[in-house]
Amino acid sequence: MSTYREIPLVTERTTFPELDDVVFKPTETKPTKKWFLGITLSSTALLVGIICLVYSIYYGIGMWGNNNPVGWGFDIINFVFWIGIGHAGTLISAILYLFRQKWRTGIARFAEAMTIFAVMTAGIFPLIHVGRPWLAGYLFPYPNQHNVWVNFNSPLLWDVFAVSTYFVVSFFFWGLGLIPDIANMRSRTKSGIKKFFYSLLSFGWRNSNRHWQHYEKAYLLLAGLSTPLVLSVHTIVSFDFAVSVLPGWHTTIFPPYFVAGAIFSGFGMVATVLIVVRKVFDMEHIITMNHLDKMAKILLATGTMVGYAYAMEFFMAWYSGYIFEQFVFLNRAFGPYAWSYWVMIACNVGFPQLFWLKKVRQNIPLMLVIVILVNVGMWFERFVIIVTSLHRDFLPASWGMYAPTIYDIGIFIGSFGLFFTLMLLFVKVMPAISLTELKGVMKGSQPEHH
Repeated sequence: MSTYREIPLVTERTTFPELDDVVFKPTETKPTKKWFLGITLSSTALLVGIICLVYSIYYGIGMWGNNNPVGWGFDIINFVFWIGIGHAGTLISAILYLFRQKWRTGIARFAEAMTIFAVMTAGIFPLIHVGRPWLAGYLFPYPNQHNVWVNFNSPLLWDVFAVSTYFVVSFFFWGLGLIPDIANMRSRTKSGIKKFFYSLLSFGWRNSNRHWQHYEKAYLLLAGLSTPLVLSVHTIVSFDFAVSVLPGWHTTIFPPYFVAGAIFSGFGMVATVLIVVRKVFDMEHIITMNHLDKMAKILLATGTMVGYAYAMEFFMAWYSGYIFEQFVFLNRAFGPYAWSYWVMIACNVGFPQLFWLKKVRQNIPLMLVIVILVNVGMWFERFVIIVTSLHRDFLPASWGMYAPTIYDIGIFIGSFGLFFTLMLLFVKVMPAISLTELKGVMKGSQPEHH
């Protein structure tokens, strides 16, 4: 007889009414001091970014550290970084939903919101990179009197279609999942104004059998549409580099390498924020150690895949016999930017290997340190790919060094300010956890057959 016992996703002492109170408490009570402290820090960072952005638009992007060999700097590094962060939400919600993984229920809503806000943050950087953001509308193909069309062969245009499609589908997927919980908030609230807005946002949801049937079909359809988008978006982002002839970029390993790295960084950010949220809002019995343990295992798997990709890049550079490719990788490891390369290796490959140990996966402070280092390492990965491949070209006459200016750093800080401000506002006005799905995995909610 098997001795396996499934670990509960919600602690057994929790009842349905207690679950309602815990999930809706942040939206129904006044903000706490911890929330005000968080929104103050994030909005301050956002203000720094806005000031630096206004300066950059007024005086031009010559205020940045971009130069002749390194035409892509912090702007594209941050774009690829934030697009990667946005991958975990759809993966947790859509793919794990299709595979009927029940452990996703406690963290799916939060991850979906992170997807929306991360893609919004990422979209800022290509717009400001063009130098004249008010002309960004020309990136979209539409009939015009001058008969001037965009270059459909450019992967930069593919990005426009891929990212915008991903955002739209993810937004509807997130919004659809909110409807039953907003209807619950409509029933609970005593405020007439709140009841009016919740009634609009719940689209007449009455919790009927017919409504649930349509909901399940629509949710499944959107999950099916979202799943290939997870793979396609960062694959197309990798084409920005892979279709060029530049050594260090011109490689076929980039699409799977970028997708694995995006999932890796996305899960790292989800785990980072969830560890804080479960403590601030007293949700340890909903976002349990079981959830964090499974996320640590996924980080271990994807981190190992990323480490394999790093090794294969060096192997293919050596095996190709192409001296320019070999030089780029030797320059990454031992050149003037070697410090960034070894930070990347340590954070993305070394530290996640500690998740092999159960004691590490069950140690919240240590896990928080590791997942923060994962995010640091994945940002440095984009820095290494872009800067070290550009700063030394085929000709020594075109070599140069890149160093970010205070405006680059300020806009980077502002991107984190925007992301965390949106997340804190979301947690305050909407349920960060899907109550209806969470109740479905509680003990006693499903019939037991003996």
